[in-house]
Amino acid sequence: MTGLPPGDGAPLGNQPEYTVSELAGSVKRAVEGAFDHVRVRGELGRVVFAKSGHVYVDLKDERACIASVAWKTTAANMRIKPEEGMEVIVEGRLTTYAQRSQYQLIIERLEPAGVGALMALLEDRKKKLAAEGLFDEDRKRPLPYLPETIGVITSPTGAVIRDILHRISDRFPRRILLWPVLVQGDRAAEQVAAAIQGFNAYAPRPDLPRPDVLIVARGGGSIEDLWGFNEEIVARAAAASEIPLISAVGHETDWTLIDYVADWRAPTPTGAAERAVPVRAELLERTASLAARTLATRTRLIERAERELRAAVRALGRPEALLGAKQQQFDSAAARLNLGALTRGLDEKRRRLTDFQRRSAACAGRAVKHAGTDLARTARMTPALKRALARKTERLDGISKTLEALNPKAPLTRGYALVHGPDGALARSAAALKPGDGVTLEFADGKADATVNGAAEPAPGPAKARQKPQKPKKTAGAPQRELF
Repeated sequence: MTGLPPGDGAPLGNQPEYTVSELAGSVKRAVEGAFDHVRVRGELGRVVFAKSGHVYVDLKDERACIASVAWKTTAANMRIKPEEGMEVIVEGRLTTYAQRSQYQLIIERLEPAGVGALMALLEDRKKKLAAEGLFDEDRKRPLPYLPETIGVITSPTGAVIRDILHRISDRFPRRILLWPVLVQGDRAAEQVAAAIQGFNAYAPRPDLPRPDVLIVARGGGSIEDLWGFNEEIVARAAAASEIPLISAVGHETDWTLIDYVADWRAPTPTGAAERAVPVRAELLERTASLAARTLATRTRLIERAERELRAAVRALGRPEALLGAKQQQFDSAAARLNLGALTRGLDEKRRRLTDFQRRSAACAGRAVKHAGTDLARTARMTPALKRALARKTERLDGISKTLEALNPKAPLTRGYALVHGPDGALARSAAALKPGDGVTLEFADGKADATVNGAAEPAPGPAKARQKPQKPKKTAGAPQRELF
């Protein structure tokens, strides 16, 4: 039998041919048929929360890793929030993802691998938050004694909200604001944290005030049921609350992270209501007791004051006895007084006063008359004074002009200069200066330094005095005629 070698156009046999999609579909059906329901235990590796609501995780152990996905509806119903490093048990089905030629596990249920795994995770969170100081007692705020408004964060249905409302109504009716949230499931933690932040960010209105205290409450359950209150987001929101917060999650033996950071931890929701408000009947009874004690104390004080006042009155004696002696002394002094002498003395004083007033009026008239005379004399002297003042002013102006003319620095404004020798004194002749002497020339607008270069030349002498004309000598000739 002869034939072409393989690869040279020879047929490959009678095996059927598949397309890529057909083969991928066959693999998908085979895998889903063989592993339509599996239960797998492993550790969560990569955890991704998509915006669509789906959750993508890697389920791994020491030797293998399986890509897994929880669709939006399954992720919303998870009792705990998946975290990296958590050991879990998942139930689901195996399928393939043909676009990437890989298989993946579709998660239909996820739960922690036993209570021990959750407790270990809870202890790690407690240590982390405690190291940050969120559990410190000094950061916790005191609760108001009688709040006007109470904010309650819990499920709107169930026994918890009914117990709180009933207990507060029995003890002391107050205004209640309910923020409904989920208290179980994957979205519970986010809703509880958002409610705490919402109450704190609320702007009060006259008809809807801001709560004075918050109560976060839930009934009892397993650790998985209460796990939403162990989420870090809830603990941090409670620690950051400006409004005092009471935690009432589960029963008395149930402890969650919010219990450690709350300002007050109540064992039950009913206990939270009892801690939020006092008993009105007890307050009324206590108020009545305090009022009675106050009245009794005030009565005793008044009675003691009355006793002390009576004792003081007895010690002082009667007013008549105290004033009698002084009254007698006054009567005796009044009898000894000479009223006639007092009257005469008063009349004399009055007469002297009248005489003084008359003399004062006469003196004032003379003074006014003299003042009028002086004023007339002054009016007559005014023109003479003005003429004298004018003469004095004219004379003063003449003296000022003379002084101005005699001012040695006045010629400086016309181009002249004063020469000061080396010693600063005024040089009055050229002979007082020698060649090389430093001199200062003073002008009208300032001074300038100069040096003497040549020898001083003597000034020309004074001109000869003109000879006076001689009078003609008298001749002895003819005699002088007489004038008359």
